[in-house]
Amino acid sequence: MGAIPQGGSGEGSEVAGTLEEIARLSGVSRSTVSRVINNNARVSPTTRERVLEIIRREGYRPNLTARQLASGRANVLGVVIPLGSPDVLSDPYFSKLLHGIAVEADSHDQHVMLSLAEPSFRHRIDEVAGQGIIDGVIVSAAQEGDPFLVRLIEAGIAFISVGRVDDERVSYVDIDNVGSARQATGHLLRLGRRRVATIAGPLYATASIDRLRGYREALDQYGLQFDNDLVVAGDFTEAGGRAGMRRLLEHRPDGVFVASDRMAAGALNELRASGLQIPDDVALVGFDDIPLSREMEPPLTTVRQQIETLGAAAVNLLLDLIHDPTASASRVILPSELVVRASCGAHLNQERKAIDATT
Repeated sequence: MGAIPQGGSGEGSEVAGTLEEIARLSGVSRSTVSRVINNNARVSPTTRERVLEIIRREGYRPNLTARQLASGRANVLGVVIPLGSPDVLSDPYFSKLLHGIAVEADSHDQHVMLSLAEPSFRHRIDEVAGQGIIDGVIVSAAQEGDPFLVRLIEAGIAFISVGRVDDERVSYVDIDNVGSARQATGHLLRLGRRRVATIAGPLYATASIDRLRGYREALDQYGLQFDNDLVVAGDFTEAGGRAGMRRLLEHRPDGVFVASDRMAAGALNELRASGLQIPDDVALVGFDDIPLSREMEPPLTTVRQQIETLGAAAVNLLLDLIHDPTASASRVILPSELVVRASCGAHLNQERKAIDATT
């Protein structure tokens, strides 16, 4: 029997004919064959195996066109990252996120279509969502008040965000960035650091805004005044981290919470170039726990988020929305943890003593 042809004026009738032939040979309805092809649970195990046996025997290979015609869906998920390709390809965060998305999508027999664009990309919605080419969209690196998300809503396209969105209509998956940053900054304060600065991410990004808020909350908890001189905005790159640390050194911090590990790597290099010791002169804490954090010298204390799990959760949340477009927006918050290494000047047992001493 072979595969369903890709294209041609008779494609639709050939697909229908193939499904009907399998249905005749299996002794079931065409709709039952469609449910088997699309892994629908509403088929008994005995019937499913009979249909699959006919499919194997006849050499039928359901392709994307057949599946779309049978189910009304393309089985393709779009992933939109509004950054240029060099930024994405060089950033371990996005590579791990995309891997998590791809693996989970494959487990649901879904394909992934990736769209990269500069932050200014906000036009021609059909380039992202297509004309029935994809079933839904995962948007990463969303920005505060992002008009792109509004256009997705207005177009009636199923989508979810990786990252918090302040719109009750939007589903998203994220971690508790505020609480994680508060814990990271508080760790430095518990260890006796009192001029704790931060290198924030770009302040148009929700993750950066939340991590800066967590930093401020930690200062409040310890009765310390917020000092604008101890805050610089970076761009989640090593160069941005190095430039941010260069500016901070003018104000003599003794600890720095850095909003990403890549920026922390740049900050560490700038401290070394300035002849300062880590953590004796300046203690560092990063965010993400990418592989680079373990390779730094000294190894970086950081907030670990399960980035691949974040990608997998995004796929599942989007598929839920595709299957039930009328469902209320969902928020999935995944756990994170502080991983203590040498860059902060303490191991876990030392931190425990510091905490006990302040309670």
